[in-house]
Amino acid sequence: MTLLRNATSAVWRWLVPDRSSLYDRQLLVLAATLMAVGLIMVASASITEGVSLQNDAFFFVKRHLIFLFLCTLAAVATLYVPVRYWQEWGGQLLIFSILMLLVVLVAGHSVNGAKRWLPLGPFNLQPAETAKLVLITYLSGYLVRRLDEVRGHFSGFLKPLALVFCMALLLLAQPDLGSVVVLFVTTLGLLFLAGARLFQFVLMIMMGVAALVMLILFEPYRMRRVTSFLDPWADPFGSGYQLTQSLMAFGRGGFFGQGLGNSVQKLEYLPEAHTDFVFAILGEELGYFGVLLVLALQLALVFKALQIGRAALDKGKQFDGYVGCGIGIWFGFQTVINVGAAAGMLPTKGLTLPLVSYGGSSLIAMSMAVALLIRIDFELRRDSGQVLQKGEV
Repeated sequence: MTLLRNATSAVWRWLVPDRSSLYDRQLLVLAATLMAVGLIMVASASITEGVSLQNDAFFFVKRHLIFLFLCTLAAVATLYVPVRYWQEWGGQLLIFSILMLLVVLVAGHSVNGAKRWLPLGPFNLQPAETAKLVLITYLSGYLVRRLDEVRGHFSGFLKPLALVFCMALLLLAQPDLGSVVVLFVTTLGLLFLAGARLFQFVLMIMMGVAALVMLILFEPYRMRRVTSFLDPWADPFGSGYQLTQSLMAFGRGGFFGQGLGNSVQKLEYLPEAHTDFVFAILGEELGYFGVLLVLALQLALVFKALQIGRAALDKGKQFDGYVGCGIGIWFGFQTVINVGAAAGMLPTKGLTLPLVSYGGSSLIAMSMAVALLIRIDFELRRDSGQVLQKGEV
């Protein structure tokens, strides 16, 4: 017992040091924990799919481990990039990101009728994922440069939305409506934080809802998704199949779950069990309390991002603050969409659960976002003189 208490005390002192450390250790632990949960759930949910496609039960687990290794490299590289470089190179990164969205329409790899991936040997890159991070950094720089215009003139509010509209056209051509919604909401959130006028938000939200309704009405497959979402049991073996199987997974989980590895729905009943619907398998195997734990981790990660963003804004570092808050909005909203779709509260969308779902592009982009948050926090601590000596990290 004494050994256990000493170990617990040491871990607590590392997580919450008496003096400020070089970086936010709690943020690092939150991200690593979510990645570990993701690896475990992908390993559990993908066994049948791996055997079916590659005759290898651990095919997707091996690929996920490779993605996590690449995530680590990308995150470490991001940590060594000063935040000011993201501001200085925001325009160039945005142009490159838009070019990638154009290239994927020409030379992209199509899966289930969607052309969203660029084949790079054994790895498929999804430019829409990196575009989210790039747009946040560019808009943050724009708000710093044109803050008075954003607050005082409608044109300052409209220009970033015009940019989002152009990117939305490229994403809808793939098609990828889910990423469009995430970009739109993140942009509105940043403009709200910058102090734009309230009536502009009401107008843009009304226009956004109207555009979304039109996109649904004029695209048959989107209309089928909405109707199946409203009543999935009306066609449980057709348009409502995926959602009904997801709901059955949650129902079987109960409060304590069936036990890790004991999911039935992953046995080729629930499509995309290790990607978009990994949360349903998590609910089936770990139950209500497992679901609550993962949601609490996601909420804590979002709160940390917003906390870092607010601290930067309070210190007068506007770019850093907007980036931190933008990443928090991105992670939070994408979590809501993924969980809402799996639980039948929202129409199904091809969006991953941050740091948990299988998918290399999403994992790498979000790992870089977490590393950027750690870098922002590090620079705040460094500039305020509240860091430990190197040997005390």
